[in-house]
Amino acid sequence: MHYTWSSREDKITVKRFLANRGVSHRLLRQIKEGGGKVWLDQKNVQLNTYVSKNEEVTLCLPPENNQEVKPDHEKIEVLLENENWLVVNKPADLTSVPGPSNRTKTLVNRTKGYLLDKHAEDLVPHIITRLDRFTSGVVLIAKNRLAQGLINKQVEEKAINKQYLAVIEGKISEKHGIIEQPIGRVGDQIRRTVLQNGQYAKTEYWVLSENERGSLLRVKLHTGRTHQIRVHFAFCGHPLLGDELYGGEMQMGITRQALHASTIEYTDPFNGTRQTITAPLPDDFTQLCDKIGLALPAFDY
Repeated sequence: MHYTWSSREDKITVKRFLANRGVSHRLLRQIKEGGGKVWLDQKNVQLNTYVSKNEEVTLCLPPENNQEVKPDHEKIEVLLENENWLVVNKPADLTSVPGPSNRTKTLVNRTKGYLLDKHAEDLVPHIITRLDRFTSGVVLIAKNRLAQGLINKQVEEKAINKQYLAVIEGKISEKHGIIEQPIGRVGDQIRRTVLQNGQYAKTEYWVLSENERGSLLRVKLHTGRTHQIRVHFAFCGHPLLGDELYGGEMQMGITRQALHASTIEYTDPFNGTRQTITAPLPDDFTQLCDKIGLALPAFDY
């Protein structure tokens, strides 16, 4: 894959020129070690070569593949796709990335199968916004390592706006609120909890619909701690319906936490455009809201 920029600077090294455009230190190191080439006005050069104004710098990266990740050709729901990005609607009960207990049936495996079916050159999906296994919704995937590196600044600066829909037990006191409680875990438990020596965590929410049986919330993450939404609302005495791990009611017809990653907003670092993508709600979530009488917001998919 080739990427070309025209230089507006003068007397700057190729390495600094690429770093100024968001190319990661990791990728620069790979290029230095032979994992890519740089061309300056169609001449192969080293990273310490100086660039002059109006010269063209072209980055050439070899195709990616990881033979240890097996493709799964199960269908994925694509919400947006271009040469650098793939945004999908992940169903509940699908793990995001391979792990010790599941190396073949994850979102990464399905995405690799999808890319193979499309005869793509790069076959390593880079998950940017990972979701818990039983959380449904929108996931941003970089289709190549340059895209992954360029989006990392937004990840680090928390400039990617992730919003969720959640159904909690009962009515919460404030119609709009912010929960700031540190989160950690005790020992090697999967379950997290609010701990004074835990990691800082901030969750913002808005009540969209409510009654005595439950409340539908729009939730925004300001930090990205494991199980953050689930932990924070359980701490407030309003666990998510269907969330057995955190004490949620299990008799409402939903067998997993009532949590859906509904919207993601990010800036495409290749062209500077702001992207907003919304993921349709799954049937179990809409049926839950219907059952307990909560009005869903209107979406323009």
